[in-house]
Amino acid sequence: METVRTATAAPETASLKLREAESPAKSPKKAALASLLGSTLEYYDFVIYGTASALLFNHLFFPQGDPVVATIGSLASFGVAYIARPIGGLVMGHVGDKISRKTALMVTLMIMGIASISIGLLPTYGQIGIWATVLLMIARIAQGFSAGAEAAGASTLTMEHSPEGKRGFFTSSVMAGCSVGNVLAGLVFIPFLMLPEEHLMSWGWRVPFLLSTLVLVVAYFVRTRLEEAPTEKAEEDAGAPALAVLRTQGIDVARVFLITFFAVVQTTFNVYALAYATNEIGIDRSFMVMVNTIALGLSIGTIPLAAWVSDRIGRKPVLLFGAITCAITTYFYFQAISEADLVMIFALCLVNQGLFYSCWNGVWTIFFPEMFAAPVRYTGMAMGNQLGLIIVGFAPTIATALYAWNGWEAVAGFIIGAIALSAAVILTTKETAFTKLEDLGKK
Repeated sequence: METVRTATAAPETASLKLREAESPAKSPKKAALASLLGSTLEYYDFVIYGTASALLFNHLFFPQGDPVVATIGSLASFGVAYIARPIGGLVMGHVGDKISRKTALMVTLMIMGIASISIGLLPTYGQIGIWATVLLMIARIAQGFSAGAEAAGASTLTMEHSPEGKRGFFTSSVMAGCSVGNVLAGLVFIPFLMLPEEHLMSWGWRVPFLLSTLVLVVAYFVRTRLEEAPTEKAEEDAGAPALAVLRTQGIDVARVFLITFFAVVQTTFNVYALAYATNEIGIDRSFMVMVNTIALGLSIGTIPLAAWVSDRIGRKPVLLFGAITCAITTYFYFQAISEADLVMIFALCLVNQGLFYSCWNGVWTIFFPEMFAAPVRYTGMAMGNQLGLIIVGFAPTIATALYAWNGWEAVAGFIIGAIALSAAVILTTKETAFTKLEDLGKK
């Protein structure tokens, strides 16, 4: 009997060695670069659209009878992409878990690039009427579909390429790329905001969208040269990953959904606060864009720092520290805007977006995929995260309505409430920083 066991074991061992030899080697640096560039494109497009929707699109793509209605419509066009995000996450998560992470990411990259370039070529409301609004919405929905799959896919791919003990650091490249995209967008947009009004409204606003072409080309080149992640995929007979993850880890999907409310901080800072400061208080728009750009430039360094700390002390302490500090500084930031205190606006935006919010941006891209087992990782993260981002995307619209109801204090209360809910759910979530890759998602 002992002989039989030995003989049986031999081919199994040989088969295991063959699988190991055939599996692609881990390439953490290449994966991090590919994620950084993809996220750069996504958030470059995110910021230029958010900036344009806050400052310009209410005049360019919406009827001008009521300026308040036009502003709300413009900000809602920013939020509509977030409705498409869960669909993109679901569809491309299926592709990523069943077929290939890389294939899913290549498709999302192209959709985002083409949609953004198309916005720069659209005729305005004054030229073709309501069809301009419709075409803008279609392009924005395409952006949302792509963005819904990008962060989950890039995070999953990079995490699976990363060495143990450094998963957070390498995966932080996803949000470091977002900050690069933010800064790049600000640097590109600021000179055009300084143009005479007639030039800005006729052609100047188009150029930042058309420049997406350059980022798209570079990101495509890098991603085509990245190997597939060396991890297991969903079995062919296992059914849809979406159904599988809801059946086995539905609670974790719900946790991701609620924790994502933390990101309300960023959309209100980058979009609503910009509109509030310029339209209601009369602060110069180029100053506000410059402040955001400098703060996000700082975050390029603090995001990987926060992730590095989370590799050593855990994900949850870093996230909770960020929640407390962001809640406090958010309140005083909106107070400073209401008083047109430019020095405090600069200082509070710098510490909130450049330092404390990095605790979120540096950690959530590793915290979320670490909750799920490999065969459903892409889908599980994408579903929960993108459903949560629907609320996040419409936060500027909600904030506009709250301000009309009860001033800036209501807006600050809304943001702080979203942070508090996120922090409460983080407390209920298992620490994953010190769990081996193959054991993630197991009970």
